[in-house]
Amino acid sequence: MNIDRAVMAFAGLMILASLALTYFVSPWWLLLTAFVGLNLLQASVTGFCPAAMLFGKLGIKSGCAFK
Repeated sequence: MNIDRAVMAFAGLMILASLALTYFVSPWWLLLTAFVGLNLLQASVTGFCPAAMLFGKLGIKSGCAFK
């Protein structure tokens, strides 16, 4: 697994978790879904992704998107 796939997997997991929390706990958890979406959008524009930096420090090899 490389950083690109790890970031996409983490984003997907956060979205699914926030949707489950929205259904079972409170509709306010949709803000987490919005945050994840906005973070993905800004990462595509700027190339800065905190999750990619964290995964890099954890030793996951770099992919073609985050070098």
